[in-house]
Amino acid sequence: MAEAAKIASSLLPTGHQRINQLEMVGIVKRFPGVLAADKIDFNVKAGEIHALLGENGAGKSTLMKMLYGLYHPDEGQIRINGVKTIIRSPQDAIQRGIGMIHQHFMLVPSLTVAENIALGMKSSRGLRLDLDVVSRRVLELSEIYNLKVDPGLPIWQLAVGEQQRVEILRALYKGAALLILDEPTAVLTPQEVDGLFRILKQLADDGHGLVFISHKLHEVLEISHRVTVLRDGRRVNSIPTSEATRPKLAEMMVGRPVLLEYEKNPPDPREQRLALEGVSALSNRGTVGLDGVSLSLRGGEIVGVAGVSGNGQQELAQCISGLRQVTAGSVEVDGIDVTNAHPSKLHAIGLSYIPEERMIDGVIKEFSVAENYVLQDHAHPKFTTARIFMLFHKIREACRQAIDAFEIKTPSTETLVKSLSGGNIQKLVLARELSRDPGVLIAAQPTRGVDIGATEYIHQRLLQERDKGTAILLISEDLDEIRALSDRIAVMYEGQIVGEVENKDVDIEQLGLLMTGGG
Repeated sequence: MAEAAKIASSLLPTGHQRINQLEMVGIVKRFPGVLAADKIDFNVKAGEIHALLGENGAGKSTLMKMLYGLYHPDEGQIRINGVKTIIRSPQDAIQRGIGMIHQHFMLVPSLTVAENIALGMKSSRGLRLDLDVVSRRVLELSEIYNLKVDPGLPIWQLAVGEQQRVEILRALYKGAALLILDEPTAVLTPQEVDGLFRILKQLADDGHGLVFISHKLHEVLEISHRVTVLRDGRRVNSIPTSEATRPKLAEMMVGRPVLLEYEKNPPDPREQRLALEGVSALSNRGTVGLDGVSLSLRGGEIVGVAGVSGNGQQELAQCISGLRQVTAGSVEVDGIDVTNAHPSKLHAIGLSYIPEERMIDGVIKEFSVAENYVLQDHAHPKFTTARIFMLFHKIREACRQAIDAFEIKTPSTETLVKSLSGGNIQKLVLARELSRDPGVLIAAQPTRGVDIGATEYIHQRLLQERDKGTAILLISEDLDEIRALSDRIAVMYEGQIVGEVENKDVDIEQLGLLMTGGG
Protein backbone atom coordinates (compact mmCIF):
# COMPACT_ATOMS: atom_id res chain seq x y z
CA MET A 1 0.00 0.00 0.00
CA ALA A 2 2.81 2.41 0.82
CA GLU A 3 4.36 1.75 -2.59
CA ALA A 4 1.00 2.38 -4.26
CA ALA A 5 0.67 5.68 -2.41
CA LYS A 6 4.19 6.68 -3.51
CA ILE A 7 3.39 5.91 -7.17
CA ALA A 8 0.06 7.72 -6.92
CA SER A 9 1.79 10.79 -5.50
CA SER A 10 4.19 10.80 -8.43
CA LEU A 11 1.22 10.99 -10.79
CA LEU A 12 -0.13 14.19 -9.24
CA PRO A 13 -0.17 17.17 -11.63
CA THR A 14 2.38 19.83 -10.81
CA GLY A 15 1.31 22.23 -8.07
CA HIS A 16 -1.28 19.93 -6.46
CA GLN A 17 -1.07 19.23 -2.76
CA ARG A 18 -1.81 16.36 -0.45
CA ILE A 19 -4.63 17.04 2.00
CA ASN A 20 -3.87 15.83 5.52
CA GLN A 21 -6.96 17.48 6.97
CA LEU A 22 -9.78 19.55 5.56
CA GLU A 23 -11.99 21.58 7.89
CA MET A 24 -15.21 23.49 7.34
CA VAL A 25 -15.78 25.76 10.34
CA GLY A 26 -18.99 27.68 11.15
CA ILE A 27 -20.27 27.43 7.57
CA VAL A 28 -23.40 29.52 6.87
CA LYS A 29 -25.29 29.65 3.57
CA ARG A 30 -28.49 31.60 2.99
CA PHE A 31 -30.86 31.48 0.05
CA PRO A 32 -33.95 33.71 -0.23
CA GLY A 33 -36.19 32.67 2.65
CA VAL A 34 -34.03 29.66 3.55
CA LEU A 35 -31.11 29.15 5.93
CA ALA A 36 -29.58 26.14 4.14
CA ALA A 37 -26.49 25.84 6.33
CA ASP A 38 -26.45 27.13 9.90
CA LYS A 39 -22.93 27.28 11.37
CA ILE A 40 -21.99 23.76 10.28
CA ASP A 41 -18.66 22.26 11.35
CA PHE A 42 -17.31 19.35 9.31
CA ASN A 43 -13.88 17.83 8.78
CA VAL A 44 -12.27 14.91 7.01
CA LYS A 45 -8.75 13.52 7.41
CA ALA A 46 -6.38 11.74 5.08
CA GLY A 47 -7.01 7.99 5.12
CA GLU A 48 -10.58 8.39 6.37
CA ILE A 49 -13.99 7.67 4.87
CA HIS A 50 -16.37 10.15 6.47
CA ALA A 51 -20.07 9.53 5.79
CA LEU A 52 -22.45 12.48 5.50
CA LEU A 53 -26.07 11.65 6.32
CA GLY A 54 -29.29 13.64 6.34
CA GLU A 55 -32.74 13.88 4.83
CA ASN A 56 -33.50 15.89 1.71
CA GLY A 57 -32.98 19.56 2.49
CA ALA A 58 -30.78 18.81 5.51
CA GLY A 59 -27.88 20.71 3.94
CA LYS A 60 -25.62 17.87 2.65
CA SER A 61 -25.54 18.98 -0.99
CA THR A 62 -25.25 22.65 -0.08
CA LEU A 63 -22.28 21.93 2.17
CA MET A 64 -20.47 19.83 -0.43
CA LYS A 65 -21.20 22.31 -3.23
CA MET A 66 -19.45 24.95 -1.15
CA LEU A 67 -16.50 22.64 -0.70
CA TYR A 68 -16.40 22.04 -4.47
CA GLY A 69 -16.72 25.73 -5.36
CA LEU A 70 -20.24 25.64 -6.82
CA TYR A 71 -21.56 27.81 -3.95
CA HIS A 72 -19.75 30.29 -1.73
CA PRO A 73 -20.32 30.42 2.05
CA ASP A 74 -21.81 33.59 3.53
CA GLU A 75 -19.92 32.98 6.78
CA GLY A 76 -17.31 30.56 8.06
CA GLN A 77 -14.01 29.19 6.80
CA ILE A 78 -12.62 26.30 4.80
CA ARG A 79 -9.16 25.23 5.92
CA ILE A 80 -6.81 22.85 4.14
CA ASN A 81 -3.97 21.55 6.31
CA GLY A 82 -4.77 24.36 8.76
CA VAL A 83 -4.59 27.16 6.19
CA LYS A 84 -7.66 29.26 5.39
CA THR A 85 -8.62 28.62 1.77
CA ILE A 86 -11.12 30.34 -0.53
CA ILE A 87 -12.59 28.07 -3.20
CA ARG A 88 -14.18 30.16 -5.93
CA SER A 89 -14.98 27.48 -8.52
CA PRO A 90 -14.75 23.74 -9.27
CA GLN A 91 -11.49 24.47 -11.09
CA ASP A 92 -10.24 26.06 -7.88
CA ALA A 93 -11.29 22.97 -5.94
CA ILE A 94 -9.52 20.64 -8.39
CA GLN A 95 -6.34 22.74 -8.18
CA ARG A 96 -6.45 22.27 -4.39
CA GLY A 97 -6.87 18.51 -4.68
CA ILE A 98 -10.66 18.20 -4.20
CA GLY A 99 -12.65 16.03 -6.62
CA MET A 100 -16.36 15.22 -6.77
CA ILE A 101 -18.06 12.13 -8.18
CA HIS A 102 -21.62 13.16 -9.00
CA GLN A 103 -24.58 10.80 -8.72
CA HIS A 104 -25.40 11.43 -12.39
CA PHE A 105 -22.19 10.88 -14.29
CA MET A 106 -20.70 13.84 -16.17
CA LEU A 107 -19.41 11.85 -19.15
CA VAL A 108 -19.82 12.27 -22.93
CA PRO A 109 -21.10 8.90 -24.21
CA SER A 110 -19.66 9.22 -27.74
CA LEU A 111 -16.11 9.97 -26.53
CA THR A 112 -13.58 7.42 -25.32
CA VAL A 113 -12.45 7.01 -21.73
CA ALA A 114 -9.19 8.85 -22.46
CA GLU A 115 -10.99 11.65 -24.31
CA ASN A 116 -13.40 12.16 -21.41
CA ILE A 117 -10.54 12.33 -18.93
CA ALA A 118 -8.62 14.76 -21.14
CA LEU A 119 -11.60 17.11 -21.55
CA GLY A 120 -10.83 20.58 -20.23
CA MET A 121 -7.16 19.83 -19.56
CA LYS A 122 -4.24 21.44 -21.34
CA SER A 123 -2.30 19.25 -23.74
CA SER A 124 1.44 18.94 -23.26
CA ARG A 125 1.72 19.32 -27.05
CA GLY A 126 -0.04 22.64 -27.51
CA LEU A 127 -2.80 22.27 -30.10
CA ARG A 128 -2.11 18.56 -30.61
CA LEU A 129 -3.90 16.06 -28.40
CA ASP A 130 -1.74 13.84 -26.22
CA LEU A 131 -4.21 10.99 -25.75
CA ASP A 132 -1.34 8.49 -25.71
CA VAL A 133 0.05 10.22 -22.61
CA VAL A 134 -3.41 10.32 -21.03
CA SER A 135 -4.03 6.65 -21.82
CA ARG A 136 -0.70 5.63 -20.31
CA ARG A 137 -1.35 7.49 -17.06
CA VAL A 138 -4.92 6.15 -16.92
CA LEU A 139 -3.58 2.61 -17.21
CA GLU A 140 -1.07 3.30 -14.40
CA LEU A 141 -3.84 4.59 -12.12
CA SER A 142 -6.10 1.69 -13.14
CA GLU A 143 -3.41 -0.75 -12.08
CA ILE A 144 -2.75 0.96 -8.76
CA TYR A 145 -6.40 1.13 -7.69
CA ASN A 146 -7.80 -1.89 -9.53
CA LEU A 147 -10.01 0.41 -11.61
CA LYS A 148 -9.89 -1.82 -14.67
CA VAL A 149 -11.05 0.05 -17.77
CA ASP A 150 -9.85 0.31 -21.38
CA PRO A 151 -8.94 3.98 -22.10
CA GLY A 152 -9.72 3.48 -25.80
CA LEU A 153 -13.34 2.35 -25.36
CA PRO A 154 -16.23 4.81 -25.90
CA ILE A 155 -18.29 5.50 -22.78
CA TRP A 156 -21.52 4.16 -24.29
CA GLN A 157 -19.99 0.69 -24.46
CA LEU A 158 -19.28 0.60 -20.72
CA ALA A 159 -21.51 -0.81 -17.98
CA VAL A 160 -22.72 1.58 -15.28
CA GLY A 161 -20.12 0.38 -12.78
CA GLU A 162 -17.35 0.89 -15.35
CA GLN A 163 -18.56 4.42 -16.07
CA GLN A 164 -18.30 5.18 -12.38
CA ARG A 165 -14.70 3.95 -12.42
CA VAL A 166 -14.01 6.44 -15.22
CA GLU A 167 -15.37 9.25 -13.03
CA ILE A 168 -13.08 8.18 -10.19
CA LEU A 169 -10.11 7.84 -12.56
CA ARG A 170 -10.77 11.31 -13.95
CA ALA A 171 -10.74 12.80 -10.45
CA LEU A 172 -7.54 10.92 -9.54
CA TYR A 173 -5.90 11.90 -12.84
CA LYS A 174 -6.55 15.55 -12.02
CA GLY A 175 -4.86 15.12 -8.67
CA ALA A 176 -7.75 14.64 -6.22
CA ALA A 177 -6.45 13.96 -2.73
CA LEU A 178 -9.97 14.28 -1.30
CA LEU A 179 -12.97 12.74 -3.06
CA ILE A 180 -16.64 13.64 -2.51
CA LEU A 181 -18.92 10.76 -3.56
CA ASP A 182 -22.60 11.70 -3.93
CA GLU A 183 -24.88 8.63 -3.64
CA PRO A 184 -22.25 6.51 -5.43
CA THR A 185 -24.16 3.20 -5.15
CA ALA A 186 -27.56 4.42 -6.38
CA VAL A 187 -27.32 2.71 -9.80
CA LEU A 188 -25.02 -0.22 -9.00
CA THR A 189 -25.68 -3.94 -8.63
CA PRO A 190 -24.65 -5.67 -5.36
CA GLN A 191 -21.50 -7.01 -7.02
CA GLU A 192 -20.61 -3.55 -8.34
CA VAL A 193 -21.15 -2.10 -4.85
CA ASP A 194 -18.75 -4.67 -3.40
CA GLY A 195 -16.19 -3.74 -6.06
CA LEU A 196 -16.62 -0.01 -5.40
CA PHE A 197 -16.17 -0.49 -1.66
CA ARG A 198 -12.90 -2.36 -2.23
CA ILE A 199 -11.69 0.58 -4.32
CA LEU A 200 -12.77 3.16 -1.73
CA LYS A 201 -11.04 1.27 1.08
CA GLN A 202 -7.84 1.11 -0.96
CA LEU A 203 -8.06 4.84 -1.71
CA ALA A 204 -8.37 5.52 2.02
CA ASP A 205 -5.50 3.14 2.81
CA ASP A 206 -3.36 5.05 0.30
CA GLY A 207 -3.97 8.35 2.08
CA HIS A 208 -6.99 9.84 0.34
CA GLY A 209 -9.79 11.42 2.33
CA LEU A 210 -13.30 10.50 1.21
CA VAL A 211 -16.71 12.04 1.91
CA PHE A 212 -19.39 9.39 1.35
CA ILE A 213 -22.94 10.74 0.90
CA SER A 214 -25.63 8.06 1.03
CA HIS A 215 -29.11 7.35 2.37
CA LYS A 216 -28.40 3.61 2.72
CA LEU A 217 -27.62 3.14 6.38
CA HIS A 218 -26.17 -0.34 6.08
CA GLU A 219 -23.66 0.93 3.50
CA VAL A 220 -22.62 3.79 5.76
CA LEU A 221 -22.02 1.33 8.58
CA GLU A 222 -20.00 -0.95 6.31
CA ILE A 223 -17.73 1.55 4.58
CA SER A 224 -17.18 4.59 6.82
CA HIS A 225 -14.93 5.43 9.75
CA ARG A 226 -17.00 8.37 11.00
CA VAL A 227 -20.55 9.61 10.43
CA THR A 228 -21.84 13.18 10.53
CA VAL A 229 -25.60 13.73 10.52
CA LEU A 230 -27.24 16.97 9.38
CA ARG A 231 -30.84 18.00 10.01
CA ASP A 232 -32.57 21.23 8.94
CA GLY A 233 -29.28 22.86 7.98
CA ARG A 234 -27.56 22.08 11.28
CA ARG A 235 -25.06 19.45 12.39
CA VAL A 236 -26.76 17.06 14.79
CA ASN A 237 -23.65 15.08 15.70
CA SER A 238 -20.50 13.37 14.46
CA ILE A 239 -19.73 9.92 15.86
CA PRO A 240 -17.31 7.06 15.14
CA THR A 241 -19.03 4.46 13.00
CA SER A 242 -18.12 1.85 15.62
CA GLU A 243 -20.63 3.57 17.96
CA ALA A 244 -23.42 3.81 15.34
CA THR A 245 -26.40 1.58 14.60
CA ARG A 246 -29.08 1.85 11.93
CA PRO A 247 -31.84 2.85 14.42
CA LYS A 248 -29.55 5.41 16.07
CA LEU A 249 -28.57 7.03 12.76
CA ALA A 250 -32.17 7.07 11.52
CA GLU A 251 -33.36 8.76 14.73
CA MET A 252 -30.58 11.36 14.43
CA MET A 253 -31.67 12.10 10.84
CA VAL A 254 -35.40 12.40 11.52
CA GLY A 255 -35.52 13.49 15.16
CA ARG A 256 -37.68 10.55 16.24
CA PRO A 257 -37.47 6.74 16.23
CA VAL A 258 -37.97 5.30 12.74
CA LEU A 259 -39.29 1.85 11.88
CA LEU A 260 -36.64 0.20 9.68
CA GLU A 261 -37.81 -3.41 9.73
CA TYR A 262 -41.41 -4.22 8.80
CA GLU A 263 -43.39 -7.09 10.23
CA LYS A 264 -45.34 -8.38 7.26
CA ASN A 265 -48.31 -10.68 7.43
CA PRO A 266 -47.81 -13.90 5.44
CA PRO A 267 -48.84 -13.39 1.79
CA ASP A 268 -52.44 -14.28 0.96
CA PRO A 269 -52.53 -14.36 -2.85
CA ARG A 270 -56.02 -14.19 -4.31
CA GLU A 271 -57.42 -14.01 -7.84
CA GLN A 272 -55.25 -12.87 -10.75
CA ARG A 273 -55.70 -9.14 -11.32
CA LEU A 274 -53.03 -8.26 -13.89
CA ALA A 275 -51.59 -10.39 -16.70
CA LEU A 276 -48.99 -9.50 -19.34
CA GLU A 277 -48.33 -11.92 -22.17
CA GLY A 278 -45.41 -11.39 -24.56
CA VAL A 279 -45.51 -7.59 -24.24
CA SER A 280 -43.05 -5.63 -26.41
CA ALA A 281 -42.60 -1.87 -26.83
CA LEU A 282 -40.15 0.68 -28.13
CA SER A 283 -38.05 2.97 -25.94
CA ASN A 284 -37.99 6.75 -26.30
CA ARG A 285 -34.99 6.34 -28.59
CA GLY A 286 -36.86 4.01 -30.95
CA THR A 287 -34.88 0.95 -29.83
CA VAL A 288 -36.33 -2.14 -28.13
CA GLY A 289 -37.63 -1.13 -24.70
CA LEU A 290 -39.61 -4.25 -23.79
CA ASP A 291 -38.98 -7.61 -25.44
CA GLY A 292 -41.68 -10.24 -24.91
CA VAL A 293 -42.42 -9.63 -21.23
CA SER A 294 -44.86 -12.01 -19.51
CA LEU A 295 -45.89 -11.38 -15.91
CA SER A 296 -48.86 -12.05 -13.63
CA LEU A 297 -49.99 -10.31 -10.47
CA ARG A 298 -52.58 -11.45 -7.95
CA GLY A 299 -54.59 -9.59 -5.37
CA GLY A 300 -53.00 -9.49 -1.92
CA GLU A 301 -49.39 -9.65 -3.11
CA ILE A 302 -46.57 -7.29 -3.93
CA VAL A 303 -44.43 -8.28 -6.90
CA GLY A 304 -41.16 -6.36 -6.99
CA VAL A 305 -39.40 -5.60 -10.26
CA ALA A 306 -35.65 -5.19 -9.76
CA GLY A 307 -33.02 -4.11 -12.25
CA VAL A 308 -30.37 -1.55 -13.07
CA SER A 309 -31.87 1.68 -14.40
CA GLY A 310 -32.67 1.70 -18.12
CA ASN A 311 -33.47 -1.98 -18.55
CA GLY A 312 -37.15 -1.56 -19.43
CA GLN A 313 -38.71 -0.72 -16.07
CA GLN A 314 -40.09 2.63 -17.22
CA GLU A 315 -41.48 1.13 -20.43
CA LEU A 316 -43.13 -1.66 -18.41
CA ALA A 317 -44.95 0.76 -16.10
CA GLN A 318 -46.06 2.98 -18.97
CA CYS A 319 -47.34 0.10 -21.11
CA ILE A 320 -49.50 -1.15 -18.24
CA SER A 321 -50.81 2.33 -17.40
CA GLY A 322 -51.67 3.28 -21.00
CA LEU A 323 -48.91 5.85 -21.46
CA ARG A 324 -46.83 3.89 -24.00
CA GLN A 325 -47.86 1.98 -27.11
CA VAL A 326 -47.62 -1.80 -26.89
CA THR A 327 -46.20 -3.11 -30.19
CA ALA A 328 -46.82 -6.82 -29.50
CA GLY A 329 -48.49 -8.96 -26.83
CA SER A 330 -51.39 -8.21 -24.51
CA VAL A 331 -52.22 -6.60 -21.16
CA GLU A 332 -55.24 -7.74 -19.13
CA VAL A 333 -56.73 -6.29 -15.95
CA ASP A 334 -59.33 -8.47 -14.22
CA GLY A 335 -59.70 -10.51 -17.40
CA ILE A 336 -60.37 -7.44 -19.58
CA ASP A 337 -58.03 -6.81 -22.50
CA VAL A 338 -56.68 -3.29 -21.93
CA THR A 339 -53.80 -3.39 -24.41
CA ASN A 340 -53.19 0.22 -25.51
CA ALA A 341 -56.32 1.34 -23.65
CA HIS A 342 -56.66 5.02 -22.74
CA PRO A 343 -55.63 5.80 -19.13
CA SER A 344 -59.21 6.89 -18.35
CA LYS A 345 -60.46 3.37 -19.14
CA LEU A 346 -57.79 1.87 -16.91
CA HIS A 347 -58.79 4.20 -14.06
CA ALA A 348 -62.44 3.21 -14.53
CA ILE A 349 -61.68 -0.50 -14.11
CA GLY A 350 -59.56 0.01 -11.01
CA LEU A 351 -55.92 0.57 -11.98
CA SER A 352 -53.90 3.29 -10.25
CA TYR A 353 -50.40 4.44 -11.14
CA ILE A 354 -47.70 6.15 -9.08
CA PRO A 355 -45.34 7.42 -11.80
CA GLU A 356 -41.57 7.41 -11.66
CA GLU A 357 -41.30 11.13 -12.45
CA ARG A 358 -43.75 12.70 -10.03
CA MET A 359 -43.05 16.29 -11.13
CA ILE A 360 -43.58 15.42 -14.81
CA ASP A 361 -46.25 12.70 -14.83
CA GLY A 362 -47.67 12.88 -11.30
CA VAL A 363 -48.61 16.48 -10.57
CA ILE A 364 -48.92 19.92 -12.14
CA LYS A 365 -46.65 22.05 -9.99
CA GLU A 366 -48.49 25.34 -10.69
CA PHE A 367 -51.80 23.81 -9.47
CA SER A 368 -52.88 23.74 -5.84
CA VAL A 369 -52.84 20.66 -3.61
CA ALA A 370 -56.62 20.32 -3.99
CA GLU A 371 -56.52 20.70 -7.77
CA ASN A 372 -53.84 18.03 -8.02
CA TYR A 373 -55.81 15.75 -5.73
CA VAL A 374 -58.74 15.67 -8.18
CA LEU A 375 -56.74 15.83 -11.41
CA GLN A 376 -58.16 12.54 -12.67
CA ASP A 377 -61.51 12.62 -10.86
CA HIS A 378 -62.54 16.25 -11.31
CA ALA A 379 -65.58 15.20 -13.40
CA HIS A 380 -66.76 12.59 -10.90
CA PRO A 381 -70.39 13.13 -9.76
CA LYS A 382 -69.26 13.66 -6.16
CA PHE A 383 -67.22 16.70 -7.28
CA THR A 384 -69.56 18.19 -9.90
CA THR A 385 -73.14 19.15 -10.60
CA ALA A 386 -74.38 17.53 -13.81
CA ARG A 387 -70.68 16.93 -14.64
CA ILE A 388 -70.39 20.64 -15.50
CA PHE A 389 -70.08 22.81 -12.39
CA MET A 390 -67.36 21.87 -9.94
CA LEU A 391 -68.25 21.64 -6.27
CA PHE A 392 -65.15 23.27 -4.81
CA HIS A 393 -66.24 22.86 -1.20
CA LYS A 394 -66.54 19.09 -1.78
CA ILE A 395 -63.09 19.00 -3.41
CA ARG A 396 -61.52 20.91 -0.52
CA GLU A 397 -63.19 18.66 2.05
CA ALA A 398 -62.02 15.46 0.31
CA CYS A 399 -58.53 16.90 0.03
CA ARG A 400 -58.46 17.89 3.71
CA GLN A 401 -59.41 14.34 4.66
CA ALA A 402 -56.56 12.98 2.49
CA ILE A 403 -54.12 15.47 4.04
CA ASP A 404 -55.04 14.22 7.52
CA ALA A 405 -55.08 10.53 6.57
CA PHE A 406 -51.74 10.60 4.74
CA GLU A 407 -49.99 13.08 7.05
CA ILE A 408 -49.26 15.52 4.21
CA LYS A 409 -47.53 18.65 5.49
CA THR A 410 -49.02 21.65 3.68
CA PRO A 411 -50.25 25.06 4.88
CA SER A 412 -53.61 24.55 3.15
CA THR A 413 -55.43 22.81 0.32
CA GLU A 414 -54.82 25.93 -1.78
CA THR A 415 -51.03 25.83 -1.47
CA LEU A 416 -49.26 25.37 -4.80
CA VAL A 417 -47.74 21.89 -5.09
CA LYS A 418 -44.36 23.34 -6.12
CA SER A 419 -44.04 24.69 -2.55
CA LEU A 420 -44.18 21.23 -0.99
CA SER A 421 -41.24 18.95 -0.22
CA GLY A 422 -40.64 15.90 -2.40
CA GLY A 423 -41.89 13.56 0.31
CA ASN A 424 -45.16 15.44 0.73
CA ILE A 425 -45.73 15.60 -3.03
CA GLN A 426 -45.23 11.83 -3.16
CA LYS A 427 -47.70 11.37 -0.29
CA LEU A 428 -50.22 13.50 -2.23
CA VAL A 429 -49.81 11.32 -5.34
CA LEU A 430 -50.18 8.20 -3.18
CA ALA A 431 -53.30 9.61 -1.49
CA ARG A 432 -54.89 10.42 -4.86
CA GLU A 433 -54.12 7.03 -6.38
CA LEU A 434 -55.35 5.08 -3.36
CA SER A 435 -58.50 7.21 -2.95
CA ARG A 436 -60.10 5.25 -5.79
CA ASP A 437 -59.62 1.96 -3.86
CA PRO A 438 -57.77 0.35 -6.79
CA GLY A 439 -57.65 -3.36 -7.52
CA VAL A 440 -54.24 -2.95 -9.17
CA LEU A 441 -51.56 -0.44 -8.17
CA ILE A 442 -48.43 0.22 -10.23
CA ALA A 443 -45.87 1.90 -7.96
CA ALA A 444 -42.79 3.05 -9.94
CA GLN A 445 -39.89 4.25 -7.78
CA PRO A 446 -42.39 5.30 -5.04
CA THR A 447 -39.74 6.57 -2.62
CA ARG A 448 -37.08 7.93 -5.00
CA GLY A 449 -35.66 11.16 -3.54
CA VAL A 450 -37.96 10.86 -0.51
CA ASP A 451 -36.85 11.37 3.10
CA ILE A 452 -36.47 8.39 5.41
CA GLY A 453 -39.54 9.43 7.43
CA ALA A 454 -41.77 9.69 4.35
CA THR A 455 -40.30 6.43 3.03
CA GLU A 456 -41.32 4.67 6.23
CA TYR A 457 -44.88 5.99 5.84
CA ILE A 458 -45.18 5.06 2.15
CA HIS A 459 -43.89 1.54 2.80
CA GLN A 460 -46.42 1.00 5.57
CA ARG A 461 -49.29 2.22 3.36
CA LEU A 462 -48.26 -0.11 0.56
CA LEU A 463 -48.23 -3.05 2.98
CA GLN A 464 -51.69 -2.04 4.25
CA GLU A 465 -53.00 -1.99 0.67
CA ARG A 466 -51.51 -5.40 0.03
CA ASP A 467 -53.27 -6.78 3.13
CA LYS A 468 -56.56 -5.28 1.87
CA GLY A 469 -56.23 -7.38 -1.28
CA THR A 470 -54.76 -4.88 -3.73
CA ALA A 471 -52.40 -6.29 -6.35
CA ILE A 472 -49.23 -4.16 -6.26
CA LEU A 473 -46.45 -4.05 -8.84
CA LEU A 474 -43.47 -2.37 -7.16
CA ILE A 475 -40.82 -1.14 -9.62
CA SER A 476 -37.71 0.04 -7.81
CA GLU A 477 -33.96 0.33 -8.28
CA ASP A 478 -33.53 0.15 -4.48
CA LEU A 479 -32.92 -3.51 -3.64
CA ASP A 480 -33.48 -2.84 0.06
CA GLU A 481 -36.97 -1.56 -0.76
CA ILE A 482 -37.68 -4.51 -3.07
CA ARG A 483 -36.58 -7.02 -0.44
CA ALA A 484 -38.45 -5.29 2.41
CA LEU A 485 -41.84 -5.17 0.67
CA SER A 486 -42.07 -7.82 -2.05
CA ASP A 487 -43.57 -11.30 -1.89
CA ARG A 488 -42.11 -12.22 -5.28
CA ILE A 489 -39.24 -10.57 -7.15
CA ALA A 490 -38.86 -10.39 -10.95
CA VAL A 491 -35.58 -9.15 -12.43
CA MET A 492 -35.38 -7.14 -15.67
CA TYR A 493 -32.40 -6.98 -17.99
CA GLU A 494 -32.36 -5.41 -21.45
CA GLY A 495 -36.15 -5.29 -21.69
CA GLN A 496 -36.76 -8.87 -20.59
CA ILE A 497 -37.66 -10.61 -17.34
CA VAL A 498 -34.67 -12.86 -16.83
CA GLY A 499 -35.65 -14.42 -13.54
CA GLU A 500 -38.29 -14.60 -10.84
CA VAL A 501 -37.92 -15.75 -7.25
CA GLU A 502 -39.93 -15.89 -4.03
CA ASN A 503 -38.65 -13.24 -1.62
CA LYS A 504 -38.23 -15.78 1.17
CA ASP A 505 -35.81 -17.70 -1.07
CA VAL A 506 -33.93 -14.65 -2.36
CA ASP A 507 -30.16 -14.71 -2.67
CA ILE A 508 -28.71 -11.21 -3.02
CA GLU A 509 -25.73 -12.45 -5.07
CA GLN A 510 -28.03 -14.29 -7.46
CA LEU A 511 -30.17 -11.15 -7.82
CA GLY A 512 -27.07 -9.15 -8.66
CA LEU A 513 -26.02 -11.66 -11.33
CA LEU A 514 -29.48 -11.59 -12.89
CA MET A 515 -29.42 -7.79 -12.95
CA THR A 516 -26.33 -7.91 -15.15
CA GLY A 517 -27.66 -10.64 -17.44
CA GLY A 518 -25.85 -13.50 -15.70
CA GLY A 519 -27.15 -16.18 -13.39
